This record gives sequence, C-alpha cells and structure tokens, in this order.
Amino acid sequence: MHIEKDLQRERLHTVKDLHEISELFFLSTCNRVELTFVKNKEVDDSFVRSLLQTTFPNLSEDDLNDFAEKVEIYSGTSAVEHALAVASSIDSMIVGEREIITQVRLAYEHCRDLKLTGDLIRILMKQVIQTAKKVYTETNIATKPVSVVSLAFHQLKKLNISLDARILVVGAGMTNTTMCRFLKKHGFTKFAVFNRSFEKAKQFASEIKGEAFSLNELKYYDKGFDVIITCTGADYHIITPELYDAVLQGEKSNKIIIDLAIPQDLDPAILENNDITYISVDFLQKISNQNLKERSKEIQHVEKILATSLLEFDNLLKERNVELAMKTVPQSIKEIKNTAFSEVFKNDLDSLDEHSKEVLEKIIGYMEKKYISGPMKLAKEIILKNV
Repeated sequence: MHIEKDLQRERLHTVKDLHEISELFFLSTCNRVELTFVKNKEVDDSFVRSLLQTTFPNLSEDDLNDFAEKVEIYSGTSAVEHALAVASSIDSMIVGEREIITQVRLAYEHCRDLKLTGDLIRILMKQVIQTAKKVYTETNIATKPVSVVSLAFHQLKKLNISLDARILVVGAGMTNTTMCRFLKKHGFTKFAVFNRSFEKAKQFASEIKGEAFSLNELKYYDKGFDVIITCTGADYHIITPELYDAVLQGEKSNKIIIDLAIPQDLDPAILENNDITYISVDFLQKISNQNLKERSKEIQHVEKILATSLLEFDNLLKERNVELAMKTVPQSIKEIKNTAFSEVFKNDLDSLDEHSKEVLEKIIGYMEKKYISGPMKLAKEIILKNV
C-alpha cells in the first residue's frame, strides 16, 4: 500500500478530485498507511471501498475486500486524538520511538508542497508536531531504548572498546546496516563486511568505508578481529567452531560477539571454549521488555498532555473560523472609507489644505485598523469564554 514519492502527485490529486476531497494528507511508515482528509459528507462503507480502490489501484479483489473490512475510521474529535497519539508514539508498534514525529512532519511537508493540503490540515499538523515535541521533552516515554539495534549499540558502548577496534560484519541486511551506521556515526573506522552476495557486501562496505568480501572468504580472513556483528537469514549456525578458530588467528584476548540473528548464527559450543562477551537477541529482548514496561508507565502522563492539546486545537479551530467568517470585514471598512472620501464628504475634503488632509488621513487610517482588529479580538474572546 506504499506509494512512491514520485507517484504521489498524480495519484493523490486524482483521489482528491474524484472523491470531492478538499484537503488530503498521505502517511506511509513501516507499519501503517493513513489517509487524512477533509470532506463535508459522511464517510460510509461504499466511500471507503471506492477510496481504497482509487488510491491503491493494484490491490487484488481479495485484498481490497479485506482492507475495506478492516480499515479503521476516525472523524471529528477522534481523528484529532488519533493524529496526536500517532505522532506522540503511544499508538505506535514500539511505544516511545521518536522516528514517527519526523515521518509525520516530512510526509505533511511533502503533501503540502504537492498542494494537497489546506488550512485545516495545516493547523492540525502544527498542533500535532508541537504536542509530540512536548511529549518527548516533558516525559520519559522515549528515554530507554527498546529496539534490538539500539540496545546492542548501547551494550557495545558500555564495554568501552577502542574506536579503532577491528569489526567483522557477517551479513549485509537491514539490521547490520543500521547497527554499523550507528558505529560509523560514533567514530568506529575498521569494518570488514562478509555477505553471500559480494555486490551487496561491496555496496554496504562502501557506505561505512570498510572492506568487502564474499561470505565464503570468511574462513580465509587472517587480519584478526575484536568484534563480530552477525545477522543472517540462515537456519543453521553460520559461525562454526572451526570457522571461529580460523578467524581468531590464535589471539587469546577477550572478543565481543553481537549475534542479532534468529536463530543465532553462532554455534553455542564456541562460547564454552573461548573468552567471549556474548550479546544475543534473547539477552537484548529481556532489556527491551523491561524498557517497554518503563515506557508504559509514562503513557498516563502523555495522555494528559494530549487531552490539553486537544482543547487547544479546538480553540485554535474556533479562532480560525472567526477569522474566516470575518475576512470580509477589512474590505467592507475600506469601501466605506473610500465612499466617504470620494462621494459623501468630497466637497468638504476639497476645501481642506494639504496638512489638514494629511492629518485626517492618519486619523481615519488609525480608526480603520482599530475597527478591524477590535471586533475580531472581541469575537474570539466571546467564543473562547463560551467553550
């Protein structure tokens, strides 16, 4: 259901026009796809099915039926609550992950640049982003890492290894890529990447300024190592005792192995006969579960912030509606002024000297501004007092 950026302009404008939507915002992340739109008519099952079919024309009939049945629909206040909860990460797959606020902001800016959004979604997104920032600043919802890669990196940093440590990377998938990006960013420099596909190893190694090898070359590697980071999709132990002995090159110092594979890449027998600090997915998962419990304690605090933000948004919307309703006032006052000067009091004004005309213009200009701002301010105050 993901729509590539270069396809979004044509596809989403078509959706907007066909379904008489005045504003549209598309969000796609690793585990959610959302369409936020402004429409005056009620959204029923028929509309939802038609919207899905237009937005995702490649869906099979079975998938279309399945998604139409399972789609979650929010409208009015509940839609605002949902948007606040998503950006604040309490409606995320992993509670407290900050990445979602950036994803929401960038997706909105893209849709805004495509001229898909308007005034209402602009106000909503401004409030959503400000609220999410407040959540991450004033609560501990994001303080303890829960992703396996983040936890693995923190565990490695605790061991105080040198920045010039020799790091062997077995596997060039997303997990190892993310892990090594962390390491590269924090100053580690010596990487040797081994992967079944040499081209993929070469591409990954180029990014982190390391060496690239085919996986079958690992047993011949003779430069030693300090750390092994391994994560492959194999259903057997990639690193056998024989392979480990070959790579060890007779070194006796403590080695660090971070095994992020499921099932594990390291043969357990290696741990029995070698000086190894072993960091496994099982070990990291226990820390992750504990950290998730700590984050969950913060949800009540976050919900209070979201409740306050919801009221603030309601007030902002009412103020904006007053501004829109009174947008003709300034022009009306200008027309009255012009009529007074050019028709009603024309003869009287013609008899005035230039200095008197100048002073009168200043007085009328001052009154004009006050007549515009005064009623606007008063109307806002009346509305907010009656909230």
